Amino acid sequence: MAKILLVEDNEMNRDMLSRRLARRGFDVVVAVDGAQAVAMASSEAPDTILMDLSLPVMDGWEATRQLKAAPETRPIPIIALTAHAMSGDREKAIEAGADDYDSKPIEFPRLLSKIEACLQKGAQT
Repeated sequence: MAKILLVEDNEMNRDMLSRRLARRGFDVVVAVDGAQAVAMASSEAPDTILMDLSLPVMDGWEATRQLKAAPETRPIPIIALTAHAMSGDREKAIEAGADDYDSKPIEFPRLLSKIEACLQKGAQT
């Protein structure tokens, strides 16, 4: 069973997404801000991370940079998520170290296919 670290500060989004992922057989652990995400990525060793970009304490951009800078968390695939999709955000997320990007509201089948692609890529490394 693949473990997903869901980093989301909005309680409604967090609850909905974590329940849907759990029903699909994923082990879901949750962080509510970027600093907690960085700490949990090391302690929980998730197979992939769903990273909201607009977070309190430390935003998802900086959390992604820190995770990709640390040797122990660098290989973990990160899918950046944002509700404020602006032109160039995808490129900025990839530049920050995200492996993929998806906009909110979440289209669950599309997100699932991105998660599966990241998990397959991670299994090959």
